[in-house]
Amino acid sequence: MDANKKFNYSALVKSQLDFFNSNETKDIEFRIVQLKKLKKVLKENEGLMDDAIYKDFRKSSFENYATELSLVYHEINLAIKNVKKWSKRKNVSTDLANLPSKSYVIPEPLGVTLVIGAWNYPYQLSLSPMVAAIAAGNTCIVKPSELSLNSSNAMAKIINDNFDSKYLHVVEGSVEETTALLQEKFDKIFYTGSTQVGKIIMLAAAKHLTPVVLELGGKSPCFVFNDANIKITAKRLVWAKFLNGGQTCVAPDYLLLEKGVKEKLLPEIKKEIISILGDNPKESESFVRIINSRHYQRLIKLIDKDKIIVGGDNDEKENYFAPTVLDNVSFEDAVMQEEIFGPILPLIEFDNLDWAIQQIKSRPKPLALYVFGKNRKNINKTLHEVSFGGGAVNDAVMHLLNSNLPFGGVGDSGTGSYHGQYGFDAFSHYKSILDKSTLIEPPIKYAPYSSFKRGVLEKLIE
Repeated sequence: MDANKKFNYSALVKSQLDFFNSNETKDIEFRIVQLKKLKKVLKENEGLMDDAIYKDFRKSSFENYATELSLVYHEINLAIKNVKKWSKRKNVSTDLANLPSKSYVIPEPLGVTLVIGAWNYPYQLSLSPMVAAIAAGNTCIVKPSELSLNSSNAMAKIINDNFDSKYLHVVEGSVEETTALLQEKFDKIFYTGSTQVGKIIMLAAAKHLTPVVLELGGKSPCFVFNDANIKITAKRLVWAKFLNGGQTCVAPDYLLLEKGVKEKLLPEIKKEIISILGDNPKESESFVRIINSRHYQRLIKLIDKDKIIVGGDNDEKENYFAPTVLDNVSFEDAVMQEEIFGPILPLIEFDNLDWAIQQIKSRPKPLALYVFGKNRKNINKTLHEVSFGGGAVNDAVMHLLNSNLPFGGVGDSGTGSYHGQYGFDAFSHYKSILDKSTLIEPPIKYAPYSSFKRGVLEKLIE
């Protein structure tokens, strides 16, 4: 880390700016070649990444591929296939006042970009935004989270050993290194993490008028109505909640259960936990650990032992926290005061949908919202009245796999979005062009002005 602390960040940013200004990254074929190279070196180093993330979380090779690498590969393949189309000039119609002329929009890269990744999905949340940045024709500096240290080391080795630092470079370190980076002027900053740190990122970016994408979090609610398919609901909810040990930004944070559904749903949740993780989840290779002792202790403080109806076991030595369900929870409980980001599932019952919706609306806007049920009136009312980043009906988490859907938050849960073309858009500027003929020049806009000219303008513009 000492070497990183003495690193000349200004020189790094300057070298990337010089390379960007050479126009090489604007060439579409150059971008495609680099994307193909990136996929190749990632494929060649899957073993290294598997070992690293297992050390960080005890995450298996299968889960690393399913929840991390496969999504990165998908974004790379999508960009390779579509970057020519995404980069094309886009013709738009011209208003009457500007005829005869053509109007079009040119997508152009922004320049030198900074991606600050998150620890919970270290590869996916660092590399996917990087893919979008280079697909759009930018250079990129990536700062992974220091909490998932081994995964950060792996990314630094893979990227820095295979790409010139003037194009792509991974900077490792903690708060000191991130703070130093944020002193530099970037053309776009992309941050994934907590709302608290997001405010710091935005404040630092404001000094340079740098635009930001903030992928934050929040308490994502999940409604379960009486007419839901109970078995399917339990199966999908248990997977979504306890995936990655609950350390997923779009995990269902808590359940809002219509009166009468708990008695049907709870036994199925218990059975499903055993079905996928066994009688002792601690022994399962499919259940990861909490990232560190600080987050483990944070989760311990959120638990009201008198409300545990499933799980509650934990082991401080291993940062193991069992899948846990809490009953009879109120919005005043400690577990409802912050995003849980762990394998704790609170249950809150309601008999008035308007009351439940108002509870959500009176709090910061969540990153995700889920609804399980069949009644379209209830579903549509919830989707229409509650503001949230994105979500799903009769499923959870899976919406982020569809690259045709923009992934991002709103309000406290973030600003901006990415995935697929939305990622390309996030790292591009759309330059507007009016290309006018010189064959004629109507006198309407020129002095001397008259009531006749005003009448003509009203017809042309209004």
